[in-house]
Amino acid sequence: MKCQYCNCTDSKVIDSRPTEEGSSIRRRRECINCGRRFTTYEKIEMAPLMVVKRDGRREAFDPQKIKSGILHACEKLPVSMQQIDAMCTRIEQNAYSAMDAEIASHRIGDMVMAELKAVNDVAYVRFAAVYRKFTDLGTFMDELQKLVNESKGE
Repeated sequence: MKCQYCNCTDSKVIDSRPTEEGSSIRRRRECINCGRRFTTYEKIEMAPLMVVKRDGRREAFDPQKIKSGILHACEKLPVSMQQIDAMCTRIEQNAYSAMDAEIASHRIGDMVMAELKAVNDVAYVRFAAVYRKFTDLGTFMDELQKLVNESKGE
């Protein structure tokens, strides 16, 4: 493993433990060259999963895109990195558990929306505004009204 500080390839593992979700192993390493410590994660290499976009194009599933979208939606909100990582892990596991070689992008978007809704309403609305392509204030207000009605228990 290459040190992120000095690019040396020699390091030793100081601590190793499974993550909370149990989907990967967290390793604390120390660089032999500079002595600085860094963290790496080891996880199972998954079979390739293709995402079918709305226009019919196919591209490889990229969990980083999901994390990036969630990070953007949660910016400046009280959502911890642990919560974000847990959401990303659940979404990735659900995408792969479909047992298909392909998944529609709208299914992934729906999974992200469900996770965000459970964690933070503002993040949910931010993501929905981009994902559902709100084109005017009316559609935006409709989505907000649904959220208000659900929180009141209607």
